[in-house]
Amino acid sequence: MRAQSLKQEALESLRNLPDDADIDEIMYRLYVVEKLRKSREAIGQGQVIEHEELRSKIEQW
Repeated sequence: MRAQSLKQEALESLRNLPDDADIDEIMYRLYVVEKLRKSREAIGQGQVIEHEELRSKIEQW
């Protein structure tokens, strides 16, 4: 599977919005695209927390 460029991801995401989407919806969609892209990058670099470790951290709050 070939990775899409950020521009391609953004355009694809925006195409799926309804035609009457307002600027807030558009900006939010672009924000989500970027957050997902950064998350995939972090996962690819092994920057993850195991489920049990996360549960332990939450319990300490």
